[in-house]
Amino acid sequence: MIDYIPRRFTVVRDRELCTNCGLCVGQCANGCHLFSPKDGKTVVSDSTACVACHRCVAMCPTKALRIEKYVCEYRENANWTPQYQQEICRQASTGSALLSAMGNPKPFPIYWDKLLLNASQVTNPSIDPLREPMEIRTILGRKPEKLVVKKKGKSLTEMPPQIVLETPIMFSAMSFGSISLNAQKALAMAAEKLGTVFNTGEGGLHGELRDYGRYAAVQVASGRFGVYKDYLLNSGFIEIKIGQGAKPGIGGHLPGEKVTEEVSNARMIPVGSDAISPAPHHDIYSIEDLRQLIWSLKQATNGEKPVSVKIAAVHNIAAIASGVARAGADIVVIDGFRGGTGAAPTRIRDNVGIPIELALAAADQRLRDEGIRSNVSLVAAGSFRCSADIVKAIALGADACYIASAALIAMGCHMCRTCNTGRCNWGIATQRPELTKRLDPETAHLRVVNLVKAWNHEIKEIMGGMGINSVDSLRGNRLMLRGLDLTEKELEILGVKHAGE
Repeated sequence: MIDYIPRRFTVVRDRELCTNCGLCVGQCANGCHLFSPKDGKTVVSDSTACVACHRCVAMCPTKALRIEKYVCEYRENANWTPQYQQEICRQASTGSALLSAMGNPKPFPIYWDKLLLNASQVTNPSIDPLREPMEIRTILGRKPEKLVVKKKGKSLTEMPPQIVLETPIMFSAMSFGSISLNAQKALAMAAEKLGTVFNTGEGGLHGELRDYGRYAAVQVASGRFGVYKDYLLNSGFIEIKIGQGAKPGIGGHLPGEKVTEEVSNARMIPVGSDAISPAPHHDIYSIEDLRQLIWSLKQATNGEKPVSVKIAAVHNIAAIASGVARAGADIVVIDGFRGGTGAAPTRIRDNVGIPIELALAAADQRLRDEGIRSNVSLVAAGSFRCSADIVKAIALGADACYIASAALIAMGCHMCRTCNTGRCNWGIATQRPELTKRLDPETAHLRVVNLVKAWNHEIKEIMGGMGINSVDSLRGNRLMLRGLDLTEKELEILGVKHAGE
C-alpha cells in the first residue's frame, strides 16, 4: 500500500481489570471495541477507529481502559510535517476536499493570554462584589441619540427594539441538525434559567422549543431554512448570518443522512436531502441589499425585534462593521477565526480569517471614530474559554459575548473533533436516536447553568478588583488592559498600552 496513515490513538486495556462485560462495545459508535471473532466472549479493541472521545474510559465499570497518543516517527522535516504528508495521502486516495470540525487548532497567537487586567489599589479602591451591587445586566440594540424626559422623570423618547440579558454571555449559533435536539433543548433551558439567549443557528426552530422563543435568537441564513413569519416573531431577536468565523466566505452544508424527519420539519426541506446554504445570500450583493433585508425583517415583525448581522472576522473588518451599522443593523456580531463548527473545509478553517481580539478592537474603534458606536451593539464570538476572556472582550469594546464550545464541553463534549461524522458518542453532534438519548437535557442544562453562573461570579469579582461596578463602565475601557509580549502594531490595533506603562 502506497499510503501510510498511522492511527492517532491506542486503546490500552488492562486485562487484570477488564471483565469482558462488553459495556464499551455498546457505548462506542465508532466500532473501536468488539467481541473477539475467535471466541465471541473476549473484548478486544481496534485502535484505528478510536477518536479519543473517552466515552469508554468514562463508562468502564472497572476503569480498565485508557487512551494513549500513538507515536510513529517520521523522518524529521519542519516543513513537510507528518500531518501534511498524511493529508496529501488522503486527498491522493479520494480526490476530496478535507473536512474538519471544531475550531482552528493551529498555534497562532491567543491574544487573550497576552492581555493583562488592571486592579485597583489605593487611590481607586476596589469593590467587594459580595457586599455591594455589581451590575452585569446587558442591553443589546440601538440606543437613542438623546433622551427627552418629563419633569417627573418619565421618558418621552420612544426606545428602539432591544433585548435585555441578565448576563453578558449568550449561546452561539448551533443548528438543530448539526447538534441533537437534546443538546439544543439543554441550551434553551439554560438560556431561560439564566435570562439570556440561545441561537437557533440556520436550522429553524423545532416545535418542542417554541415555548423558549423569547430566549431565542433566530437565524436567517442564505438557505432560508425554516424561516417564516411566526419563526421571526417568536424570538428575542433576529440574526442575519453573512459569515462564520470557522469558514469565512463559505456556505453551510448539512449532509442528507443527518436530515431526519424532525430535521426536515424544522428546516422545511425533504427528508434525506442535503441542506446547502450558498456562500452568498441570493439577495445580498451590497450594503444597500443588506439594508433592504434588514428593513424587510423589521417590517415582518412590526418593528418589534432587533436585527443583528453576523459577519466573520476578516481583513478590513472595521469598514465592514461600519457598513453593517449604517445599513440599519441593531447588533453586529463578529465571529473570530477560532470559532467552532460542525464541519468546515480544513484549509478554510485553518487559514482564513483573523483573531477576534484584533477584529473586535478595530471595529469598536472605527465605530467610535465615526460617531456611530451607539447606533449598534457589538457581540464577539470565537472561542471564549473562561470568564477572564469575557472581561477582556468587553474591555476591548464588546457589549456581550457568544459561547458555544465551552457550553458543549460543559454538557460532556470531549473535543474529539469528529462532529462531521454524526457519530458523537456523547449524544451532542449527532442525529442517531441510539446516541442522542445519551444526553439528558435536564442534567446537561444544569451543567451549562452552573458554568455561566460561575463565570458571572468571576466577572463580578474581576470588575470589583478593578473598582468597576457595572459592565457599562467596563465596555471599551481599554485603560483596564495592558499588553505583554506584543509588537507595537499589535498594541496599536488593540488600543492598549504595554505592561509597565
